[in-house]
Amino acid sequence: MSWRGLTDEQWEKLRVHLPRYKPSPKGGRPRADDRRCFEGILWVLWTGAQWSELPKEYGSPSTCWRRLRQWEASGVLLEMWRAFLAQLNDQDKIRWDECFADGSFAPAKKGGTKWMVLVDGSGTPLGAYLDSASPSEVKLLGHTLRAVAVRRTNRAGRPRKRPKRLITDRGYDSNVLRKVLKRCGIEPIIPARVNNKRATDQDGRKMRQYKRRWIVERTFAWLGQFRRLIVRHERLIETYSGFFHIACALLTLKRVLK
Repeated sequence: MSWRGLTDEQWEKLRVHLPRYKPSPKGGRPRADDRRCFEGILWVLWTGAQWSELPKEYGSPSTCWRRLRQWEASGVLLEMWRAFLAQLNDQDKIRWDECFADGSFAPAKKGGTKWMVLVDGSGTPLGAYLDSASPSEVKLLGHTLRAVAVRRTNRAGRPRKRPKRLITDRGYDSNVLRKVLKRCGIEPIIPARVNNKRATDQDGRKMRQYKRRWIVERTFAWLGQFRRLIVRHERLIETYSGFFHIACALLTLKRVLK
């Protein structure tokens, strides 16, 4: 798929979540345009190219890199993603009835980074957790569930943060995990390994829902279109997570605009 910049409609939705800066009363060089910087960041994220290859139309590569770091460090990019999720939630477009969790791996010179992503029944990313490659995905699942922060914008009451049922693959086969999920009010749909004869919650009728695991695999394919995520080139995890949050925000925005 070829690179395309943001539409005006997309930018209007994104712009309101970026911080506003007042010109300095002392004058000086004007601040680089936010849209120009955001599209420059998005170009690197989409193409996977080095910052030095950034086309001149997007301005200075160092300016775009610094803007990405600033937005990520201040939590702007994560809150942007969560704001779009809140809009979907208010429109009852998030499928809490069945959610899927899985992990992927981005190699790097020093060990790489593991993604953990929770998606709803439509494939929209609801929460993510990034860590080093060494921890097992079973141990990271709890962090991923706690990373889900879908708030309400137009309704009173507490927002829903947990799926009704969670579907994962055999790599998460653990009776302890199943017990913890049920204690949190989440029905586990986790098939047992062939050699695990003591696995609980293996009702054959419910296990049929496991066939829909292709939904989370499709979400990974969507994220893989952002080539900068496939291999971690960034020395700092904050920069890589900034790219990741932008990708998740754009996937969510796509559903908001439908």
